[in-house]
Amino acid sequence: MKLNFQVEGGNFAKAGAASSEVKKMLKQLGVPPMIIRRIVVALYEAEVNIVAHAQQGVISVDLHHDKVEIELRDKGPGIQDISRAMQEGFSTASEEVRAMGFGAGMGLPNIKKNADKLHIESQVGEGTTVYITNYFAKP
Repeated sequence: MKLNFQVEGGNFAKAGAASSEVKKMLKQLGVPPMIIRRIVVALYEAEVNIVAHAQQGVISVDLHHDKVEIELRDKGPGIQDISRAMQEGFSTASEEVRAMGFGAGMGLPNIKKNADKLHIESQVGEGTTVYITNYFAKP
């Protein structure tokens, strides 16, 4: 089963809509709650990154019998130094985004902690693609 979501950059009122829908779907499929939590935390953090940093993005969620594969592709500034961006506390969020309570520099580290597999590709001035895989049981 494949789900696709459009994400509008800067629209914090709708941030989290995709992760909420995926959470509902995973519950209906009987995925264990602890695994749902990890998937939803990783997806929410990545979704908010699109809203906070990009003009727009697309989230594709591919549900398999044993895992979920998520691809988040945005059109935005890209990440100049991915290894630095993975450090807790590092943030390039604007003051406006920080004033709303986002941009603490925990997004990418939280994704890494909650994903079984994480891969990030980014091109400065073009955008970023984040690949997240979570298994429903230990592979």
